[in-house]
Amino acid sequence: MAIQSCLIFVFFWLCILCVESKYMVYNTSAGLAPGKINVHLVAHTHDDVGWLKTVDQYYVGSNNSIQGACVQNVLDSIVPALLANKNRKFIYAFFQRWWRDQSEEVQNIVKQLVSSSQLELINGGMCMHDEAAPHYIDMIDQTTLGHRFIKEEFNVTPRIGWQIDPFGHSAVQAYLLGAEVGFDSLFFARIDYQDRAKRKNEKTLEVVWRASKSLGSSAQIFAGAFPENYEPPSNFYYEVNDDSPIVQDDMNLFDYNVPQRVNEFVSAAISQANITRTNHIMWTMGTDFKYQYAHTWFRQMDKFIHYVNQDGRVNALYSTPSIYTDAKYAANESWPLKTEDYFPYADRVNAYWTGYFTSRPALKGYVRTMSAYYLAARQLEFFKGKSKAGPNTDYLGDALALAQHHDAVSGTEKQHVAYDYAKRLSIGYVETEEVVATSLACLTETTSKSGCGNPCPLLNISYCPSSEVDLSSGKNLVVVVYNPLGWKREDVIRIPVINVNVTVKDSGGKQIESQILPLLNASISLRNYYSKAYLGKSSTVTPKYWLAFTASVPPLGFNTYIISSAKQAAFSSKKTVYKSEIGQNDKVLVGPGNLKLLYSANEGKIIQYINGGSSVNKLVEQSYSYYPGDDGSVDSQASGAYIFRPNGSYPIKSDGQASFTVLHGPLLDEVHQRINLWIYQVTRVYKGKQHAEVEFTVGPIPVDDGIGKEVATQITSNIKNNKIFYTDSSGRDFIERIRDYRKDWDLEVNQPVAGNYYPINLGMYMKDNSTELSVLVDRSVGGSSIVDGQLELMLHRRLLHDDGRGVDEALNETVCVQNKCTGLTILGKYYLRIDPLGEGAKWRRTFGQEIYSPLLLAFAEQDGDTWANSHVATFSGMDPSYVLPDNVAMITLQELDNGKVLLRLAHLFEIGEDKDLSVMSSVELKKVFPNKQINKVTETSLSANQERAEMEKKRLVWKVEGSSGEESKVVRGGPVDPTTLVVELAPMEIRTFVINFHL
Repeated sequence: MAIQSCLIFVFFWLCILCVESKYMVYNTSAGLAPGKINVHLVAHTHDDVGWLKTVDQYYVGSNNSIQGACVQNVLDSIVPALLANKNRKFIYAFFQRWWRDQSEEVQNIVKQLVSSSQLELINGGMCMHDEAAPHYIDMIDQTTLGHRFIKEEFNVTPRIGWQIDPFGHSAVQAYLLGAEVGFDSLFFARIDYQDRAKRKNEKTLEVVWRASKSLGSSAQIFAGAFPENYEPPSNFYYEVNDDSPIVQDDMNLFDYNVPQRVNEFVSAAISQANITRTNHIMWTMGTDFKYQYAHTWFRQMDKFIHYVNQDGRVNALYSTPSIYTDAKYAANESWPLKTEDYFPYADRVNAYWTGYFTSRPALKGYVRTMSAYYLAARQLEFFKGKSKAGPNTDYLGDALALAQHHDAVSGTEKQHVAYDYAKRLSIGYVETEEVVATSLACLTETTSKSGCGNPCPLLNISYCPSSEVDLSSGKNLVVVVYNPLGWKREDVIRIPVINVNVTVKDSGGKQIESQILPLLNASISLRNYYSKAYLGKSSTVTPKYWLAFTASVPPLGFNTYIISSAKQAAFSSKKTVYKSEIGQNDKVLVGPGNLKLLYSANEGKIIQYINGGSSVNKLVEQSYSYYPGDDGSVDSQASGAYIFRPNGSYPIKSDGQASFTVLHGPLLDEVHQRINLWIYQVTRVYKGKQHAEVEFTVGPIPVDDGIGKEVATQITSNIKNNKIFYTDSSGRDFIERIRDYRKDWDLEVNQPVAGNYYPINLGMYMKDNSTELSVLVDRSVGGSSIVDGQLELMLHRRLLHDDGRGVDEALNETVCVQNKCTGLTILGKYYLRIDPLGEGAKWRRTFGQEIYSPLLLAFAEQDGDTWANSHVATFSGMDPSYVLPDNVAMITLQELDNGKVLLRLAHLFEIGEDKDLSVMSSVELKKVFPNKQINKVTETSLSANQERAEMEKKRLVWKVEGSSGEESKVVRGGPVDPTTLVVELAPMEIRTFVINFHL
């Protein structure tokens, strides 16, 4: 039988060889066809810079037991596939690493492919950033890095926003990272399943998105949501191992199927055309990590274009999103208007992707901390002069850009990938720390050569070796406090110290008020455990105290404070311990200034907020609860890294009798509360501040009962907000939210908690006809108003089941020390303030900027009293008589590699948000740079890759349904006069400049 089978096999191939061969040339030159449905075949691959594997593993194709994916293979394969047929096209979103590995010959070929538009570089950032968890400054920075790279290497500016995988879409993405970077259109895939169904029925998947109330039509963009996802229609997948039917067009072979495949193509095209306006539809031909062998895709698309166009019922062509956008624009259609955003996102019933707003809160906090450090470090790097040979801030910038990816700061990656992102940030921090140290040393030194550095990245866990020096032997501790904001600033500095008898002097040698607070056991335990976890060793010194003092720091500058031993202690906080007793009616008033918090000793919690300065007196309570994470046993939908699926809600009550400790002092009062064994809280009220600071420690969340838990805090008042509350968009605009309601469709409520959660980057607030209550946060979290009068923040999540969205891993973060692992503990802060109606915006905006850009501390030791004689004690990068207006922030000051300077100024207020500050403002560049002579100021797009004037000339003006074409003119800042050099900024306007200085 074996011999017979062999003979039959040989005979078969001999017969095939007898057939006359004929090389088939496919006609793929089709362009647009008027009067027909035009099917734009957009060949693409979606390559995550980390998700199931690390970015390096994805690039080189290692660790394939997790996922068979190699980005190197994709790009190596695309180039020859495009060269084989000049009509083929491909789009790609980021490829800097591959580019730098190529020979000059390959680079020249790729440049030609880009120049001929066969290869279109879209989006153009260093990653496809998330739109819920990143802050808008980080989104701008990472996009700028990518856009400037593309401009330098290819002399092109990306036209298309391609946010196809983020899990919901922000208003900031549309108007800032879309229109303001010069994009002509923005495409995405993930919108709520109820919203998608309505839009398909009404042909409103494609819209004009006017996302900013303040900038209106001047920052609108054409935007399209795909009919299903960012993949091809069903049965049109062509990776080597995909099982879609190929086009078998050799009639001498079995299974000839051209008519069937053409019919299926036409049917799918007509189906999509029925839900799409105009005669142009887009097919996204590709998905995650496809085109590792590009020829398998292009061979089939060549055939489809050839045979479909021979059939003639529809027209198929190789296309790109740019070609598609131009075709839509040429149709002269009027488009539906979309405002606000596309949050929250659910892909089916009971599946709201609102858990990731909080997932991996430690990573989210680390990203935010590093972002602030990067902003300040670039300023200091500019003041000193950027070093080409020595350490610089570039590595941290690259690591932060990577961390904005939609499976990075979002918290939706595997654990080993989260470690990789954190490691990269840590490496970047170490190098940037050198930049900060050398810059401050340079700026402070006159005759001395002693350094000034050693910041404390673990200060949040009371660990700062630089401040924990023994001063009893006569040494002085020098604290240099740098202010990265453009306003003069006063803040209370808190550092751990080992000596209780200390004094603090300012840069003029004057003793200033200070306060000693005990470092309580809860803080010491956290410090000891986590410092060992992070550093691999135990601390040799354990401080017993916090030293607090008020620092006054000039804008874009520093001030110096000297801490030395004294004969007696600074003011020691008065400590009182309260324990609840039945029938006890004691009330405890906390706060050294106008703001007072009233506590019930019996209940062990805050009951009233009293501000003598603003005459606010409100009942307020604060509590904790947890949501048991659904295990998916009912309908296979568990709560996980992406999905928030609560199974009930339970208040977290004190273990045993409630007790709390109050520390009173002249600068601040603290209230320490042990809520239970795994939640500890410190509330601080500072003299001269009109808000309360709440520092929470949550964890390890217990899961011994087999139930994952999602921990939230509630601030409850008697404000009658009638279901309405407000959350920020990526740290920028505030958007009105209404519980159980969507403005774009009639919401069918199936998850009354998860479906009302929104991403919080800056904060949230609610109001009634007399009062507004605001909460600001120190990192991105999820939040809501589940009942009237209450704001809720989710602080931490520990879950035991995967939610079925691809990560295939439970969100169960642990920390291990000496082979013993415990659940991750989170330490974070939020800030609370109550204002008369209409007066909260100033605090939210200005203090929100202070939260994002905290004072930067650096330390040095000095023998004797010689620092003032040998160093510059105070410095401001701006004119000593000048500060930025209260409504303007400098969000970028960076020396570029060519010696030019990148400057961004942002108006912080929306139109109508504040009666005094929602107005046109101006900045005098001559006073911002008093020690330099400005040669030329060029205004650019937001991402600094083209001149603003040229961008505006190219901008497509889209028609909007129901519009008369006479929308009220949006007021923006005018051109910068080269003589006066004054920059105007209208509400919510961000202006970007490249500045040349005279050498």
